[in-house]
Amino acid sequence: MVYKESAALTGRDLRLSYGDRVVAEHLDLALPAGKVSVLVGPNACGKSTALRALARLLVPRHGAVYLGEDPIAELPGRELAQRLALLPQTPVAPDGITVWDLVARGRTPHQRWWRQWSAADAKAVDAALRATGALDLSERTLDELSGGQRQRVWIAMALAQDTGVLLLDEPTTYLDLAFQVDVLELVRDLNHRDGTTVVMVLHDLNQAARYADHLVAMKGGEVIAAGDPSEVVTPELVAEVFGLAVRVIECPVAGTPIVIPEGRARA
Repeated sequence: MVYKESAALTGRDLRLSYGDRVVAEHLDLALPAGKVSVLVGPNACGKSTALRALARLLVPRHGAVYLGEDPIAELPGRELAQRLALLPQTPVAPDGITVWDLVARGRTPHQRWWRQWSAADAKAVDAALRATGALDLSERTLDELSGGQRQRVWIAMALAQDTGVLLLDEPTTYLDLAFQVDVLELVRDLNHRDGTTVVMVLHDLNQAARYADHLVAMKGGEVIAAGDPSEVVTPELVAEVFGLAVRVIECPVAGTPIVIPEGRARA
C-alpha cells in the first residue's frame, strides 16, 4: 500500500488473534495525521480488534504498529499514554466519583513521584471540561448523568490526557439519535480546533460517511477500501462489505454520501 499523507498510526502486516481464533491476517492500516478516521464494517469484522491493537491493548502475533515513526511495542507505558488516548466502548468508573475527579484521572500520565498535582493539571482539566461543554457538570457524580452527558465527560477525560491521538471505540453506542449527533459534532469540533488525530469505530455508515475525513471499510479482518468517504461509499462496496443492495445519494445538508437500503444483496 502507498499512502500520500503522513500517518499518525500505522499497522503493518498484522496478525491479530484471541487465542487460537484469528481475527485478522496480513492486515495493513494507515490512519492519516490530523484527520478523523472511521472504521466501518459488519459485526465481527475486526474493527474493534484493530483499534485494540493500535492502542497496544492487543499484541499482534505478527507485524507491528507504529505511532508516527516509533514502534508502539517499544514505547514506555508513560510515554505512550502521553501521546495516545483510548476511550473504550464500555469504560468503567468507581461508584460515586464526581465528574471533575474522573476527568482529573486523565492527568495521571503526566504525574511523577516528585511532581504531583499542579496548577497546570487543574487548568488542563478545566479546559477539557469547557471544550466538551461539561464544565457545569463538574461537581455532579457520574451516576447522575444521562448517557450523552456521560460520554461527553469520558471524552473530556481523554482530552485532559493531552495527547495528539484519540481512539474511540463505538462512542455513540446506546445513545439516542440527538446524543449521537452531539457526540460526533463534538469530536469533529475538537479535531478542527486542535488538529487532534481521531480514530473511531462506528456502526452507522451514514454517520461515518458524514463525519470521517478518511473512511476504512473492513470485512473478515481485511481492509476492503480506504479513502475519502465519497470514493469509498459506493453501491458496489456496500454490497461487498455488508451484503446489502443500496442506492447512494448526496446528503443535501453535508454533501456526503447517504446510503438508502434496497434489500439484501443478491449472491
